[in-house]
Amino acid sequence: LQPPSTAPLPQASRPARSFQLDYEQDCFRKDGAPFRYISGSIHYARVPRPAWRDRLLKMYMSGLSALQVYVPWNYHEPLPGVYDFAGDRDVEAFLDLTAELGLLVILRPGPYICAEWEMRGWPFWLARRPRCHLPSLSPAYLAAVDSWLHVLLPKIKPRLYQHGGNIISVQVENEYGSYYACDYEYLRHLLGSFRALLGSEVLLFTTDGTRAEELRCGTLQGLYATIDFGPGSNVTESFGVQRRVEPKGPLVNSEYYTGWLDYWGEAHASTSSVQVARGLEDMLQLGASVNMYMFHGGTNFAYWSGADFKDQYKPVTTSYDYDAPLSEAGDPTEKLFAIRTVISKVLSLAGGGGQHWAPLPPAPPKYAYGWVALRKYANLLDVLDVLCPSGPIQSPFPLTFEAIKQAHGFVVYRTQLPRDVLDPATLGAPPHSICDRGYVMLQQEYRGTLERDGQTTLRVTGRAGDTLDVLLENMGRISFGANISDFKGLLGNLSLDSSPLSNWLIYPLAIDTAIQQGRPHGWPHAALPKSSSPGRAGPAFYTGTFETPGIAWDTFVKFPGWSKGQLWINGFNLGRYWPRRGPQQTLFVPGSVLHVGCPNNITVLELEGAPPIPFLLFLDRPLFNGTLSRSTAATE
Repeated sequence: LQPPSTAPLPQASRPARSFQLDYEQDCFRKDGAPFRYISGSIHYARVPRPAWRDRLLKMYMSGLSALQVYVPWNYHEPLPGVYDFAGDRDVEAFLDLTAELGLLVILRPGPYICAEWEMRGWPFWLARRPRCHLPSLSPAYLAAVDSWLHVLLPKIKPRLYQHGGNIISVQVENEYGSYYACDYEYLRHLLGSFRALLGSEVLLFTTDGTRAEELRCGTLQGLYATIDFGPGSNVTESFGVQRRVEPKGPLVNSEYYTGWLDYWGEAHASTSSVQVARGLEDMLQLGASVNMYMFHGGTNFAYWSGADFKDQYKPVTTSYDYDAPLSEAGDPTEKLFAIRTVISKVLSLAGGGGQHWAPLPPAPPKYAYGWVALRKYANLLDVLDVLCPSGPIQSPFPLTFEAIKQAHGFVVYRTQLPRDVLDPATLGAPPHSICDRGYVMLQQEYRGTLERDGQTTLRVTGRAGDTLDVLLENMGRISFGANISDFKGLLGNLSLDSSPLSNWLIYPLAIDTAIQQGRPHGWPHAALPKSSSPGRAGPAFYTGTFETPGIAWDTFVKFPGWSKGQLWINGFNLGRYWPRRGPQQTLFVPGSVLHVGCPNNITVLELEGAPPIPFLLFLDRPLFNGTLSRSTAATE
C-alpha cells in the first residue's frame, strides 16, 4: 500500500486585482469593471482609537464605498528619526479596520496636508534646519521628506488594492497649486519617490481648486488631476475646469465641502443640508466620483489645531465638528440623512444600491455628569521646577520655541527690570513678535495679556531687580498659504519705554509630561504658596475629581466664568477652551478617557483668571455658537 499523497491540490488562480483609469469611457475601472466611488473624509488623528469602528461603520452604513484620510507627518515623527505609530497613531491598524468593514481608501500622505492641522502636517523641527525651504528642492527639506516616505510608504504598499488591500489611490502632495513656488521639479521628485516606493500600478493623483492658476501649478503629467469645490458652485462649470487639464477620464471632486471650520472669535460655521444634498446629487447624476470633506470631523485634541492667516492670524478651534454629517461626537445629523437619501436614490437608479441600507447604529449615549467643584492647586510660576526639571536656558535675547526644541504648548521667558519704574512705563513688543499670546507677570502678579495682531503693550510699574515673567502660548502654526515660517514664542526683545530688555532665562515647559506622571494629583498635599492664594488672576492649575455612575459615557464640559486655558482628564489633553472668545463653549470628552469605579482626575491650566468659585459643568450636548467679539472678549 502506498501512503496517501500529501501534495496540495491545485488551486484556482485568483483574478488579478486592478484599479485603473479608463480614458475612453471617462471612468475608473475596478477589476476591469466601470467604477465610481462615493467617499467621505475622516482623520484618525482626530478620533480616539476606541471610536474608530463606530465612526467607520456609520460611514459604511450611510452608503459610502470609500473614505479619504490624511497621514499627518508631524503626528508620527515628533523628532528627527523618532517615530510613533502606537495607540491612536497606529495608522496600519486604522487601515486594516477600514478593510475589515468593507471600505476602500483614498490615501493622502502629503507630505503637506493642510487640514487645518498644526503646521500643515510638517514636523516643527523642519523650521530649525538651516537652508530648509518648505516645500522646495532644498536638500535639507528633500532629505527629510525622503526619509519620512521611506518609513511610511512601505507600510502602505502591502495595503494597495493591487496587492490585495483596499487603498485604491494615493495623492501626491496636496493643493500644491495654491503654493506660490509653482515648482514642477519638486513635484517630479515626489512622483519619482512615490513610484519607487509604491510601484508603477498604483493610481497617483493631485487635488487643487478650480482657479486656472491653481491647476496650472498643481498638476503634473503622470498624476491624475482632480479638483475640489463646495455646495453652491456651478457643478458643470467646475468640472469644465477639470476637463481643461484632464480632457478624458473620470470626473472627480476630491473635497466636496459639507461644512466649514470654526475660528476662535468668529461665528460658528454651518452649511445648509438641502444645499449640500442638492450639490451631491448633481455631481452623482453626472457620474462623478465624490469625496465629502468632512464626513466626520472629530476633535483637535491637545495642541494639534492649526491656524490660517488672512490679513491676520486666525487660530482654529479645538472642535473640528465642521458641521459634518457625523458630528464631533459621532452622532448622525439631519445632513447625514439627507446625503444618505441622495446616495440611495442615485445608486438605486443606477442599479447599484441596496447593500448599505440597514438601519444606522444609534448615536453613542451622552451623560450630563453635572457640576464638579475644583480647587486652586498652584500658580504656574510656583511649580517651574517641576514643569522644567532641566532648568532654564540662559540667553541675552529671547529664543523661539523652535530654537529651544519646544514643539507645542508653553514657554516662560524671565528677566528683571533694569531700573526703578515709579511712574507707569510702557512694556511693549515689536510688531508681530508675540506668537501667539503672552501672559505677563511682574513679581508674580498678573498684569495682562499681549496678543499677536492685538494688544502689544502694557503699562507697568516696579523696582529695579523685580522679576518679569512672560508665559508664551503657541496657539497653532499656520496650515495654509504662502506664510510658512510661523515661528513661535517671543520673536523679539520686549522693551521698557523703548529700551530693550536683556538677560533672559527661558523655561520650556513639559506640562503634559508632568500631568501624565500623575501631577498635580499625585503630589503630596501641601499648603499653597502665598502667591497661589485662591482668586488671584494669572496662569494657575486647578484640580478636582468626579466619578461616573457605573459606565463611562461621552460628555461635554462647559467652563462657566472661566477665561482661557487647557483641560486634562486622567492625563488626556482634551485641548484648549476659550469661552471668552468663542464660539466654542464646551469641550468634547470621549467616554474612553474616563474611568469607572475610581475617581476621574481633572487638571485645568487657567491662563487669565478663574471664577471666584471654580466649577466645571458636564453636559450631554455641545455648545458651539457662543461667539463674543474680539473687542468684547478683551474687556471681560
